Amino acid sequence: MIQAGNGSPGRRAGMLRVLRFLVGGGLNTAVTYLVYLALHAVLSYQLAFFIAYAAGIVFSYFFNSTVVFKRRMSWHGMVVFPLVYLVQYGVSALVLGLLVEHTALPSWIAPLLVSVITLPLTFVLTRLVVNRFNPPVGMHHGSKN
Repeated sequence: MIQAGNGSPGRRAGMLRVLRFLVGGGLNTAVTYLVYLALHAVLSYQLAFFIAYAAGIVFSYFFNSTVVFKRRMSWHGMVVFPLVYLVQYGVSALVLGLLVEHTALPSWIAPLLVSVITLPLTFVLTRLVVNRFNPPVGMHHGSKN
């Protein structure tokens, strides 16, 4: 028998995880965008984007590890995590360049569209790295569970 409702507990937990990811991404995007705008006043759009992007990685690792995926941060995870953003940065920089150079979209607004376009890729890569390299909350150092 099919029951009406919001789905299984696992599905609800997954949806909450996605919602937390979106909130963290929104916070990260807002701060990163403000840094970008400030730097873009004195630097090229690509250099300003790179610096602002790098600053957002630290916040993203903390928020995604502790709030989104409920994992303890680890040195190993912290070292590996920027690889997510290296891949995402490459894709973002390419898309940003295409948008600025080949459309009428201004360089001050293009990074917002880039963030939306690369969101699914970022979620999948973040989940993969955080779950692989950060222990779950409650695990003690050295535990194999």
